[in-house]
Amino acid sequence: MKHLNEEVSKVISFNGKEYPCCASLTMGIIGGKWKTVIIFHLINETLRYNELRKKMPTVTERTLSLQLKTLEEDDVIKRQVYTSKPPLKVEYSLTDFGKTLVPVIQSIANWGHNVYTTQN
Repeated sequence: MKHLNEEVSKVISFNGKEYPCCASLTMGIIGGKWKTVIIFHLINETLRYNELRKKMPTVTERTLSLQLKTLEEDDVIKRQVYTSKPPLKVEYSLTDFGKTLVPVIQSIANWGHNVYTTQN
């Protein structure tokens, strides 16, 4: 069985973008300061925009909006708009594809928890 890093010369395409390796593809989807945090908060529940903002008080509105849009474009989250009665209601949840990231995100969160508990 080949090790993943032996396929370095293979270019990987996803959503019209090219990546030099599998790790680069993964980071392209979940990388950055906020995408992983957004996915983490959506693991067990569907949240509205303002609920996400409350869970991430230091993120700017612009950044949150852009990260949500990118995650939606990559089919990691779905944006459900309810227009049947005012006020407009928008909810975010993980797609089936997004749910495949749960073990990865949980591992990242567990690692952070371990770092925190060993430092305190």
